[in-house]
Amino acid sequence: MHKFLRTTVCFLMLFSAASLASASAFVQGDEGQDIAMIQSKLSSLGYQVSADGDFGEQTTLAVQAFQRDHGLTDDGIVGAQTFRLLMGRDIPVSRDSSSTTVRRLIQTASRYMGVPYVFGGTTPNGFDCSGFTRFVFANYGIQLPRAADEQYDVGQSVSYNRLQPGDLVFFSTYAPGASHSGIYLGNGQFISATSSRGVAIDRMESSYWGARYIGARRVL
Repeated sequence: MHKFLRTTVCFLMLFSAASLASASAFVQGDEGQDIAMIQSKLSSLGYQVSADGDFGEQTTLAVQAFQRDHGLTDDGIVGAQTFRLLMGRDIPVSRDSSSTTVRRLIQTASRYMGVPYVFGGTTPNGFDCSGFTRFVFANYGIQLPRAADEQYDVGQSVSYNRLQPGDLVFFSTYAPGASHSGIYLGNGQFISATSSRGVAIDRMESSYWGARYIGARRVL
C-alpha cells in the first residue's frame, strides 16, 4: 500500500529505537514452563486445555477462544496484547536470542499463507502488503508504520548480499518508490501479501520481483 502524501511525520518520529526492542510471542510448536503457565491460566478461566507445557492444537484452539471472547483477532498466537489480557502483565521481552525471535516471526508469517489480498486489509480476514508485514511484526512488539513507503524509512538499510531472514524487503510495483513490502525468509525467498494470490512465497530473483526490487530494512 503506497501513500503519496506523507502525513505521518509525527508518527515516524515516535517510532523510536525502544519500539524495535526484541520482544516475544508464543506460537504453536513452543514448549516449556512459559507455555504451561499460559495453559494453566486458560484452564482456570474455563478453557479446555491441559497444562502440559506443549503448545499444540488444543492450546491454539483455547487461545483463539480466549481472543474471540475478548474482541481480539483470533490468530491463536499469544502476542503482547493477548498475553497482557490473559496474564495481567506485559509479555517477557528479550527471553529469546535474536535468531530465535526471527524464527518465530517467520513461523508466524507462514501461518497466514493463502489469506486473501484485501486493499487496506490489516487482519487475517484479508491483508494488503504493508498490512501483513505490520501485523506480523506487531506480534513481536514492533510497531511498523502503516504504508510500505513509510516502512521503508525505518530500521537499518541492508544491501542485497547481506539479507538475513526477518529483513523487510521492498519493491516498486504499481507506483514509484516502495509500493510493496514483504519479509525475507532466506534462500532467496520472501513472503508477502500479493494482489493475485494473497499471502504467498516468491523468489527474490524471479523475473517479476527481481526487476522491481529496490532495497531492504532490518528492524530486528
